Amino acid sequence: MTTAGRRPLIGVSTYLEAGARWGAWELPAALLPAGYPRLVQRAGGIAAMLPPDDPAHAAATVARLDGVVIAGGPDVDPARYGADRDPRTGPPAEARDAWELALIEAALASGTPLLGICRGMQLLNVALGGTLVQHIDGHAATLGVFGDHTVKPVPGTRYAEAVPEETSVPTFHHQAVDRLGRGLVASAYAGDGTVEAVEPGVPGSGWVLGVQWHPEMGEDLRVMGALVGAVG
Repeated sequence: MTTAGRRPLIGVSTYLEAGARWGAWELPAALLPAGYPRLVQRAGGIAAMLPPDDPAHAAATVARLDGVVIAGGPDVDPARYGADRDPRTGPPAEARDAWELALIEAALASGTPLLGICRGMQLLNVALGGTLVQHIDGHAATLGVFGDHTVKPVPGTRYAEAVPEETSVPTFHHQAVDRLGRGLVASAYAGDGTVEAVEPGVPGSGWVLGVQWHPEMGEDLRVMGALVGAVG
């Protein structure tokens, strides 16, 4: 809740798909797995979908929100961090990359609480000049099935404040943070050394966190609860 007792309005970025079917209809659709809005709601917020839009509207959009979530989804275009495309990297989602990068930049500039989930964490890192590993093994189950592994928090970080113990998390990804972006530090690691959470390393900076896993697929509300609780 905000100080006035109002449920915070949390914008969540979405897919924009060429075709989706429901009932008798198959039409272009803005899509978001229901786990995202449900997690926002269970943590005490109101979820608003943010489908790709003109990046020029990002600052005005963020100004009307209490918090921003950049959701999981397709691979970030390697051109965004100056890399050649690995054959295992998925096709670019140019409109979504541009829109979500603009949302991230607007949230950082305004101090609006920001949470990046999976792709969202990777895009946060790229927005701040970092790079990605385009393929790793062992962090996804079979296609379309979430796995799980343990992540360990780094003491003294914002993530560790929210989740102080080692915990098992839902995971499905094949890319990861390589070089950290400007001002970011790793705040959790997987057992194989993969960076699992990032956040600003400067004390007193705005509430910003990226997590590599998918809290919307689990029962732990603490990461989303920390975002909602950061709203003034």
